Amino acid sequence: MINIVLFGPPGSGKGTQAQNLIEKFNLKQISTGDLFRFNMKNDTELGKLAKSYIDKGELVPDQVTIDMLVDELRKPTDAAGFIFDGYPRTAVQTEALEKIVKEELNDEIDVCLSLIVEDKILVERLLKRGETSGRSDDSNEEIIQNRIKEYYTKTAEVAELYKQQGKYVEVNGVGEINEISQKLFAEVEKIK
Repeated sequence: MINIVLFGPPGSGKGTQAQNLIEKFNLKQISTGDLFRFNMKNDTELGKLAKSYIDKGELVPDQVTIDMLVDELRKPTDAAGFIFDGYPRTAVQTEALEKIVKEELNDEIDVCLSLIVEDKILVERLLKRGETSGRSDDSNEEIIQNRIKEYYTKTAEVAELYKQQGKYVEVNGVGEINEISQKLFAEVEKIK
């Protein structure tokens, strides 16, 4: 089984590369954003609980997110592993994910792949995407800069934990999509 934490700031191509990794290695993507939307849309108990916090403008407690992750990991799948996207974002969440993967899958996180792209390029990419995406957060340079800064602030401690474990790998996220995919594939091949 292959278990990957995928990092990348907004505009790094993380979504595209996640799809390429999924297809190449038969992985299942677990996105916390998708889990929240699914649970709230389907009015599950966890969805109702998450919504009760969101409606008050509060952050959803880690335990609710953890419970959603556990539920997702318990669903039958023929995937050869998982890509965790959007989680973990803190040291506490990193430790929780390690524990979940050990208890639910009898496995561990194999690698944290981090797409590295200069901020200037990220801004250019997002502004270009904003021309066609219709996303307001992709068309305002100040908001884009904030999102990038917030990403680095939040993920720094997680990256540090994976570095200490020798599981953190930076991959240049600039170039042809296929070239970047090949670099990511090579890193995953090392752990297979």
